Amino acid sequence: MATSTGGNPVLLIKKIAGVLLLILGLLLTATGVSLSYDGLTAIGAFLLVVGLVLLILKIVRRNQPLN
Repeated sequence: MATSTGGNPVLLIKKIAGVLLLILGLLLTATGVSLSYDGLTAIGAFLLVVGLVLLILKIVRRNQPLN
């Protein structure tokens, strides 16, 4: 149950950016693999990793105990 519903706009932006980077990374990776462009595949994989890191950081921050 949520005890604090005060939204932080920075965290919302990180969440949206993380999801968009995941989608863009997935599309670029799939396109790079199907067309066998190594550079496009690498950029897509990098964007996937950055998107995952942003989402993981948001989840870790949300699950920190309150002092």
